[in-house]
Order: sequence, then C-alpha cells, then structure tokens
Amino acid sequence: MKKGFRFLIAFCLIALCFVSVAHAQDTVLNVGSKGKLDSLHSTILSQERMIQVFLPADYKPGSADKYDVLYVLDGGNWNTGLIKNVQKFVEGEGFMPSTIIVSVMGIDRNKELTPTHIDSWKGSGDGIKFLGFIKNELIPYVNKNYPSNGDNTLWGHSLSAMFVVYTLLNEPDLFKSYIAVDPSMWWDNSYVAKMAVNKLPALSDQNRTLFIAGRQDALRDMRIDTLETILKKAAPASLKWKLNVYTGETHSSVRMKSSYDGLRFTYEGLTSNLQIHPMSGIVLKNKPFPIIFLGDTNQVHYTIDGTVPTLSSPKSHFEIKVTGPAAVSYKSFGNRSRYDQLTKGIFTTEKMRAASSNPGNLQQGGFNYAYYEGNWEKTPDLKNLKPVKTGITDKNFDPDKLPRQNNYALVIDGMFESKEEGYYLFFFTADTGSKLYIDNKLMITWDGGYTKKDYSCIVPMSKGFYPFRIEYFHKNPDFKLNCTYMAPSAMTTKNTVQIPVEQQYGKKP
Repeated sequence: MKKGFRFLIAFCLIALCFVSVAHAQDTVLNVGSKGKLDSLHSTILSQERMIQVFLPADYKPGSADKYDVLYVLDGGNWNTGLIKNVQKFVEGEGFMPSTIIVSVMGIDRNKELTPTHIDSWKGSGDGIKFLGFIKNELIPYVNKNYPSNGDNTLWGHSLSAMFVVYTLLNEPDLFKSYIAVDPSMWWDNSYVAKMAVNKLPALSDQNRTLFIAGRQDALRDMRIDTLETILKKAAPASLKWKLNVYTGETHSSVRMKSSYDGLRFTYEGLTSNLQIHPMSGIVLKNKPFPIIFLGDTNQVHYTIDGTVPTLSSPKSHFEIKVTGPAAVSYKSFGNRSRYDQLTKGIFTTEKMRAASSNPGNLQQGGFNYAYYEGNWEKTPDLKNLKPVKTGITDKNFDPDKLPRQNNYALVIDGMFESKEEGYYLFFFTADTGSKLYIDNKLMITWDGGYTKKDYSCIVPMSKGFYPFRIEYFHKNPDFKLNCTYMAPSAMTTKNTVQIPVEQQYGKKP
C-alpha cells in the first residue's frame, strides 16, 4: 500500500517600479484571473471612482457563500498585482481563507491620502473626505454588490500606509485588520503618530490587528520609530499589533515580504486542519496514552473532559499524556474568531478481547483481499456482490495494479499478529466511506478530504492474533489506500511502518 504525497507550489513574484505621484487612475491588472472593473459615483468626492474586484476562485455565482474582503489602496498594477499573488499563495498554504480583493484605484494620491495640507504638496489634505468615501460609499457598495461577510482588511504602502494608520485611529470599526507597509509617518511633523497618543486609548473595546513593516535603515527617517514608541505606551491590550523590520530592502521591494508576513499575522491562528493522533480509540482505564498534536501549538488550547476549550484552558504541546476514558477537545484561537477550529477525540475503555494464541487455519504472508467493480454513488453493500478478483496482500500486492484505477471496492481481511503488549496506533488513509475494523470493532470511518487525509485510532493489544479488516471504496483518484501502524516500542521515536506481510495472516488462495 503506497503512501500519497502532497506537492506545494510556490509563486515567484516580481515587484514593479515605485512611482511616488499618480495624477491619473492607474492601469488595470489583467494577469492570471481577471477581476471585474467597476465604478461608483462618489457624492463626497464629487467624482466617479474606479475599483477592480477579484472574486475568489472557488466562488460560484448564486451561492450563499460570503468572504472576507481585502481592500488595497494605491490599487492597480503596482500594488494589487503583487497582493493578489501573495494572497493566493498564503491561501493555498492554508494560512488564510478565500478572500475578495478590492483594488481601490487612486486619482490624486497626494490629495486623498493625506490628512493635512502642506504647502509644498499641492492639493494635499483631503484625507478626511477620502475616508468618508470609504466608510459611507465604497464599503456599503461592495457589501451590497459582492458576497462580503463584513470582515475587512485595509492594506497600504507609503502614503497609503500612513492613511491606513489614520483610518484605524479615526474609524476603527471599518476594518478588522490593518496592514501598513513602510508608512510615511513623517507626514506633517508626524501628525498621525501624534494623533495616536490620544486616539489609541479609545480603542480599548476594539479587537483589531495592526501590522507595520519598516526598513532597518529608514525607521527614523519614516518616523516609524516614533509610532512604535507611542504604540508601546498607549496601545490597549485589545489592539494586537506588530512591527516587522526588514534589512536589505528598498521602499518598494519591502512590499513583497511584508505583505506575506502581514497576511500571516492578520490570520494568525488559522489552520487548514487541526490534526491530532490518535483521533479516537479504545484505552485502558489506568494506563496513560499519548496524544500528538501536529502543527503550530502557539494558539491552541485543549481539554480532556468534553468541554470546549477556552483561552484559559491548558495550552497544547506536541505531545500530552492522558488517562482514559477521555473526551479530548482541541481548539485553535485566531485573530478572526469566525475561523477558530475545534476537533475532538473520544477514547473509551471498551473491553478488548484477549488475543488468540494462534491464527487458526490461516497462513502467514498476507491478508485475503476481494476486489469489486462498480460505479457507486454511495457505499455499496458487498454481501450480495461477487468479487471480480481475489488474492493475497503479499509482497507483490499493489492497489495501483488492480484492473481499475477508480470506481472499485476492495475488502481486505485476516488476522494481525501483535508482537508486543501495549498501545498500538493505526493510521488509515482512504476514500469516502472506507472503514477499518480491528478485533471486529469499527475503529475508523474515513470521511476526510484534501486537508484531512490521515485518520488514526489507538487500541491496546496483548501478544497474539486479532481479526483485521479494511473495506475500501475508491472513487477519487487523489485518495489512495494506505495503512500503517506504530507499535508500543515505537511510541518514543514515533516511527510508523507498513504492516509487514509476516504479521498478516489469511486463508490459503
């Protein structure tokens, strides 16, 4: 039974040149998936405003699905092309959900992104009006015309990053998360940073995140160090903020690394799958057993009494010891509570029968298998079906060499020889509806997916022989049969192996 492998694809990104002033609306990005070019009339700004909206790849018109929205200031090719590819990569790694991206294209960034007027910057100081446009016109328009769930992130760079901080201080309810890349906090003698001294304490009842990116050799010039000092003194505990400092980057190139880090921080705690092993099983009343957590434990808490974990529950570790019976729960807590995840494992003290001292009339060298063909929409009852082929799962057996690659069933049964006394962990990868029986007890029903392929169970065994059975129904070509185990002596090394044919017993062919 061969193991499946998961391949990850990384995206190579090329940053375009930085342009400090734009007096006309930026060009439209049409690389990869095309976004919808849209516009709305702004009464506040007395002009038509263009946006480009990129819907998630998994969005289906007419569905009830709703998505977070990422608003990109200074939109168009220069920023949105980069953000769209970074977001796609972060989502593909399971670190953030499918997301709508709104490219907010500018007309005069010097005017609309600055909160005060400076004589040397012609037209500057209309930031308050631009913020009014975002609050009262743009966000309501997006919420009305696109499948938004109301959880918004605002991204900006340079002047627009300073505007991101300005927005947080003045309209904190508009966005759940704020990403400010190399913000121009020097503007008007650090006007926005100084504003933060009085504004930050008012955010005490807000649960928001702020990610700031700066360059090591420019923190002082950009006055990001001033903002950091104020945040350390005045930021309330409810504002989760972080400053990442990058070396060897330019004002433009810093966007790529920091956008990845900013999105990771925004959705910190989100995971594509909470994975514990064993997931369930039978245990002995007075003998502790291990539970292994796979993944980052930083924001994961657990309980063993069936209650839902809270932030005050014990923090997860790679491995904990539990004495059964137990109802174990693990919960991940992230910056977006809607994506918190919970997984449970039930461990009973159901009695296992004593192992048989011999395999009866079965012989060593492989389990028996029966192969069936059929285009089933649901799990079939195989009792009344005649197998197309039968045989032994010996060293030459390979499911990939069966007559069909899809739409077949495989029943494997026989006796498993336990060489040691103690806890055994069995790992089972299969397709929907497949089942694993040990000692004639149903231990695993596989109903996983691409992020949850490996199922597991724990059973106590004495030395001897136990009935073993697999019912495998294969339809999805991506999900293939694999069954491994961890013997009691391997609990320390966590070494899993295929079941040796020497420990498989079946009827003579």
